[in-house]
Amino acid sequence: MKTAEFRAKTKDELEQSLIDLRREQFNFRFQSTTGKLDNPSRVRAVRRDIARVKTVLNEQKSGKSPVAAKAAKKPAAKKKTKE
Repeated sequence: MKTAEFRAKTKDELEQSLIDLRREQFNFRFQSTTGKLDNPSRVRAVRRDIARVKTVLNEQKSGKSPVAAKAAKKPAAKKKTKE
């Protein structure tokens, strides 16, 4: 999933997504150990989705928006004039 899709969800939906993703990651560990893992690339995708969900939850908790933070960091460029 894309980060924008996670940002559109509520806190409760994000927490439920995190639980589901962690459960899926847990099952992948067992499948990997037994050698029955069908799609190894999905393990990486789930790990990254967990990180995305946790990032969005932390953004919501702190009340900071990544778009507003980027705009606030860049000061206006000043033009130098010759004297």
